[in-house]
Amino acid sequence: MVEKITTRKVSDSLVENIDYMNTVLPVNESFDLIRRDIVIGEKESSFYFIDGFTKDDTMQKLMTSFLGVNKYDMPEDATTFSRKFIPYVEVDVLTEFDDILRNVLSGVSCFFIDGYSACLAIDCRTYPARSVEEPYKDKSLRGSRDGFVETIVFNTALMRRRIRDPHLIMQMMDIGDSSRTDVVVAYMEDRVDKELLKNLTNRLDKMKVDDLRMNQQSLAEQLFKRKWFNPFPKFKFTERPDTAAACLLEGKIVILVDNSPSAMILPTSILDMIEEANDYYFPTVTNVYLKVSRAIITVATVFVTPLFLLFMQNPEWLPKTFEFILIRDVQNIPILYQLLLLELAIDGLRLAAMNTPSMLSTPLSVIAGIVMGEFSVKSGWFNSEVMLYMSFVAVANYTQPNFELGYALKFMRLILLVLTAWFDWFGFVVGCLIVIISVVCNKTLSGRNYLNIKLN
Repeated sequence: MVEKITTRKVSDSLVENIDYMNTVLPVNESFDLIRRDIVIGEKESSFYFIDGFTKDDTMQKLMTSFLGVNKYDMPEDATTFSRKFIPYVEVDVLTEFDDILRNVLSGVSCFFIDGYSACLAIDCRTYPARSVEEPYKDKSLRGSRDGFVETIVFNTALMRRRIRDPHLIMQMMDIGDSSRTDVVVAYMEDRVDKELLKNLTNRLDKMKVDDLRMNQQSLAEQLFKRKWFNPFPKFKFTERPDTAAACLLEGKIVILVDNSPSAMILPTSILDMIEEANDYYFPTVTNVYLKVSRAIITVATVFVTPLFLLFMQNPEWLPKTFEFILIRDVQNIPILYQLLLLELAIDGLRLAAMNTPSMLSTPLSVIAGIVMGEFSVKSGWFNSEVMLYMSFVAVANYTQPNFELGYALKFMRLILLVLTAWFDWFGFVVGCLIVIISVVCNKTLSGRNYLNIKLN
């Protein structure tokens, strides 16, 4: 039975320390929890580490060095021993078992020496990690080709490599009683909003949660509990270290969570949400054009199909120049139901593409395109005009990189469609007001809304 971890000081008796460690840690039950006893300077010592997290060659060299220590050279305290006989960079002297257990379970090698009322921690751990390759979704035409990975130390190094400034601060903390997940808060000390930083650190310090099982998403939900009826995201996420570095230099705060290959950025606004990496790599005129066109297309994804439905219900409102958009064919299914069915079908195709093996994705996409495009119109299920506008919406939704924002806009579009179908122009106006209110009243952690306006 594993005992609950409590705050306790390290004893100078090796037997007492081993008994406590073996009581708290399931050394005999877990094969990967290793205890290794050796003699250092004719004194008994005991190592604790996790198999798979330790660099074997480094530990072998350290133990060889320890075995060569003479008993007459043994100092009286652990701090002096660490200075004289541990030829390694990252070494710490711990006096409380709570810190020791957290380090051991994080992969740090800790060992006790009989007669020392402290534990020596050697951080020679290594985590399984993939290469820092470019993110699959957040790509850039001219930017760097590296991206965040699941190891938090690699991610901080990627940002530190880009910002060689002493004002770059990276605060490390662990959150979660069971998971003890490493979380880093990075910011530029001379540029950050001090009030926002204080608010964030206070929330993190007071956070009482058992674990961060979904990494950043769990942390985001604990930081800011959003109302279920407002789907707009509160945070911006990026998998690119160059984007995160640029945001730091703009005075924003970047939060990294261990085991997550993305950074959480705040504060944020609607313009930050639709911004992408390519915006930083083009001249000013091109940059502005891309941002404006992306903003227009993002707005169009919300209003194109509701406006089409509104004009189909009121064809007399159309000028003669635009009468060609009217549906001339027979409508076997009402336009509203056609649009709703296509919204569902597009999501089905998207989910299928995510779970399709890569070797089958291309042929299945071709088959799905033919079936959804040509045959669905010929069979009478959909009209070609409806297919055209929904195709635009489906493709244009990917012009902005934020996945959560895409679905938030989709929900707004569905509300507009239903209200327009039920209440005609009055429903369309009410739907537009709902969209505007949802954006204006979407309060973020900084106390500002999506338009960067301060809210009470």
